Amino acid sequence: MALVSLADIETVTRKALEKHGALPWIAGDVARAVRKAEAVGNRICGLYYLESYCLQLTSGRVKGTVDPIVTHPRPGAVSVDACFGFAQPAFSRGLPVAVAAARDCGVASLAIGHAHTCTSLGYFTEQIARKGLIGMGFTNASPIVAAPGGKTRVIGTNPIAFSVPDGIGGLAMQFDQSTSTVALGKITMAKAAGQRIPEGWAVDADGQPTTDPEAAIAGSLVSLGGYKGWGFGLMAELLAAGLTGGVVSRDVKPLKAPDGPPHDLGQYYLLMDPDVSGAFFDRLRQVQEGVALDEGTRMPGQGKEESDPVDLSDAIWDQARSLAGVA
Repeated sequence: MALVSLADIETVTRKALEKHGALPWIAGDVARAVRKAEAVGNRICGLYYLESYCLQLTSGRVKGTVDPIVTHPRPGAVSVDACFGFAQPAFSRGLPVAVAAARDCGVASLAIGHAHTCTSLGYFTEQIARKGLIGMGFTNASPIVAAPGGKTRVIGTNPIAFSVPDGIGGLAMQFDQSTSTVALGKITMAKAAGQRIPEGWAVDADGQPTTDPEAAIAGSLVSLGGYKGWGFGLMAELLAAGLTGGVVSRDVKPLKAPDGPPHDLGQYYLLMDPDVSGAFFDRLRQVQEGVALDEGTRMPGQGKEESDPVDLSDAIWDQARSLAGVA
């Protein structure tokens, strides 16, 4: 294992992306997202994706030199065309406009279209919350989830993220979760480790429950909470594709394939001003007090701290340094 600082992770990631064709400001936006993922232990969304980013920059599957186009078609609606580039720079360009719109209207939407995968959705809703607004986000992904009782992949893991400000520049709560029982990455990691998966995570190609990660990958994931989670997954699907112009999950190609058509994904965010009611932070406090009545309970995300430095496997850190051309 290697003990690596967040600053070094960000620097190596930025250099790797620039070396493979990304403009410095774009590489910087993506590198900060990778840094954050590693800081909070979200390894699937951190350096794990760097090789894919670099290969897809080289093949042209993701554009590293495009300038996102921000439009403001209605007072409470902001849209960004990512132009088949990364989601992070598209979001950073659109966020200030969307924040201003939410302040003016009480609520606003930010629709990112024609983008690469955003990996950690909570990374974006947290930025909204740190601006003092309630943030909710939706996206879709490669088809891997079947309808309850079915076996055909229809939607992706389709995460939903929700971040709440504390009124003093921080976070009161945050969750970022797939609408499937688990994210696909946990199954692929189990396969790589030669481990079984719990029953209830997936079904095989015939629609039967399985604990074999390889059979799960050939089959479908199961919605969180059965038909209830299926409904949330469909909600994310319709918002992420229908309100951004992105493709539906069935048309999303494998996210880490080195070449092929661009991801063309959408991410849809709602920004809500908590000051509209005049009561939000009082009610937040009441809920927090209720949660704290039992020892060991907490609000989602409460008390989560970043690690710096972080432990990385020698293989992943060596790979990142190689991609960056760092000796």
